[in-house]
Amino acid sequence: MTGTHMIVLPGGGYAEHAAHEAEPVVDWLGDIDVRASVFRYPLRARHPEPLNALRAEIRRRRAAGAQRIGLIGFSAGGHLAGLAALAPGAPPDEAVDFAVLGYAITSMETETYRPARVILLGEDADPELRRSTSLDSLVTPQSPPFFVWHTAEDPYVPAEHAYRLAAALAAGQVPHAVHVFAHGPHSLGLARNAGEAAIWTTLAKAWIHEQA
Repeated sequence: MTGTHMIVLPGGGYAEHAAHEAEPVVDWLGDIDVRASVFRYPLRARHPEPLNALRAEIRRRRAAGAQRIGLIGFSAGGHLAGLAALAPGAPPDEAVDFAVLGYAITSMETETYRPARVILLGEDADPELRRSTSLDSLVTPQSPPFFVWHTAEDPYVPAEHAYRLAAALAAGQVPHAVHVFAHGPHSLGLARNAGEAAIWTTLAKAWIHEQA
């Protein structure tokens, strides 16, 4: 799809970049005719350093000719993708046109997956900072479309994160697709041979083609 570029953001709790959520995802996107690249955002860095780095990468891709920018992120990478898509203050050349989030951390107000929150926000982050980095609190009617998928069994990032974001998107009348599969652990990546959750790539393919 000429003019569209997707940036892949692997998970890893803001402490590492999960390899199976990086180049294999770029290869899959290439197979469905979507140009893509991995962006390895700063690790063990405080907010807003990872967000600023991603916004700089979006600017770079637009300067190189991308007319539409999509983000696809997993776990902590999904949180960063959501922040870039939703956080206020981005000029037009840093805008995100659509986002795909896999088992993403969406809320910094819950106590789930505390290690990632501590890395990004610090041990004693105040309520205002936690809320301003929670995706559900950032949704507006002008937010870009989202594709969100999760598993109900995820022990590290509970499906509550997907439901929180989905409720905010619905309330804001933002176009979205949400899929929560009954079975599957955290960190599935492309979820090949993972039972029902393996269908997420088929669902996402059709949705991505609609956006691009």
